[in-house]
Amino acid sequence: MMPFVILSGFMTLILFRRDLHTISFFFGVIVNEFFNKILKHILCEPRPMIRNPNFVYSEYGMPSAHSQFMWFFASYMIYFTFIRLQYANNKAFKEFFWKVTAVAVCITVAFIVSYSRVFLQYHTWSQVIYGAFFGIIMGTIWFYITNVILTPLFPKVMSWKISELFLLRDSTLIPNILWFEYTNIRQEARARARRRKSVSIK
Repeated sequence: MMPFVILSGFMTLILFRRDLHTISFFFGVIVNEFFNKILKHILCEPRPMIRNPNFVYSEYGMPSAHSQFMWFFASYMIYFTFIRLQYANNKAFKEFFWKVTAVAVCITVAFIVSYSRVFLQYHTWSQVIYGAFFGIIMGTIWFYITNVILTPLFPKVMSWKISELFLLRDSTLIPNILWFEYTNIRQEARARARRRKSVSIK
């Protein structure tokens, strides 16, 4: 169920944050899934019959879609964490610790999901390993496309009328978007509180 949890998280982030990088990441997930479907129909390797010998799967098993999805996500997040996320105090141990922790969690979850496909007898080890391989390759390629090709185009996209209509954002140049939003909201809340207080005194 983890891929569905991640997809739900994508939809929530896109709906509430509307950041162009997140939208690009999500589009990469779709491209990765489409690539998986193509590979399955090229390789045409059936799923293992151990689970239920009397049941014929309607979908091929090579490579594992779950494995490819999770390793695409994990590899992209590794690049995103260590290349895209740059803080003003990037030498601080605390920031490095959280980066390593986030990457370790992504890799661990990807491994658990991949192992579960073999444990539940939906895939063979080779199908899972090739799924991980193609996922890592796709994640690497898509991060390069997003970071090198698409990101320089984001300012132009932001100038489009449709971007204003859908409230699209480009937070590429903001090193820590959470801290940026926190400080701006705090300052705005204090300013509004002072104005409300001055009005009530008058």
